[in-house]
Amino acid sequence: MNDTPQTLRAALVQHAASEELARNLATADAGVREAAASGARLVLLQELHPSRYFCQAQRVETFDLAEPIPGPTTQHLGRLAAELGLVIVTTLFERRAAGIYHNTAVVLDSDGSLAGTYRKMHIPDDPGFHEKFYFTPGDQGFRPIDTSLGPLGVLVCWDQWYPEAARLMALAGARLLLYPTAIGWHPPDADDEKTRQREAWIAVQRGHAVANHLPLLACNRVGHEPDPNGGPGIDFWGSSFACGPQGELLGQAPDDAPEVLVVDLPLGRTEELRRIWPFLRDRRIDAYADLLHRYRDPESQPGKDPQA
Repeated sequence: MNDTPQTLRAALVQHAASEELARNLATADAGVREAAASGARLVLLQELHPSRYFCQAQRVETFDLAEPIPGPTTQHLGRLAAELGLVIVTTLFERRAAGIYHNTAVVLDSDGSLAGTYRKMHIPDDPGFHEKFYFTPGDQGFRPIDTSLGPLGVLVCWDQWYPEAARLMALAGARLLLYPTAIGWHPPDADDEKTRQREAWIAVQRGHAVANHLPLLACNRVGHEPDPNGGPGIDFWGSSFACGPQGELLGQAPDDAPEVLVVDLPLGRTEELRRIWPFLRDRRIDAYADLLHRYRDPESQPGKDPQA
């Protein structure tokens, strides 16, 4: 592993998406350049940034958007990363083989090389988020991607609700957690329900930062995207944010406008915190076998240890 900084300036590029792929790429490029001008060495783009969030509808022709990795977009981002001397993280619609497609995070290192990939492990299938139609679950496990800035724990959107994913990245040596995201409101929902959803999204990720003593970046898209089938569409709630290893908010974008959010991440505090709050040391790994079950029915769990 390369020498890594104790403080890292990072940026999140939150923007609305249009139907024009070239326009989306140009918007992301401009955001990366703005971030570089502010001194950022790491830039996180939103989930599936080259296009609109196409999973609102199940359409076979949408598979034409997929591309191989390496491919045109990774080559483009690699050139941009090398030109600006920074690391870029985003996700793409990967065509792995005929009939096998993934939602895949890619990491372009500061020399322009493809440092690694992570295929989204948790795939949702909810109203307006029909991802199981498009994406095969990932098969690479939860392994950080080594870069010139150190190992990055890259996860994708729906993964952010699962503490197991963040923990496994931490146990494998990640120095920070990154979540490119596409999440928003169902427009007919009541305002109080919308508030609860957004606050839950922020809270669960801040909890991952606390439980693992790692800084965290979450980059979401923003703006309304119509449903191709004529439904209400999705109001993406933006709110991209960064927090430190105690869950403290370091910066947050608005819920209704684009922003290039630049923050300084205190990577060096992880060691300090793990010495005084040794969560990893005190894990009862001998008692967690039930986590390997989908669910344990109450009647299958005796009230006391039969060996007692």
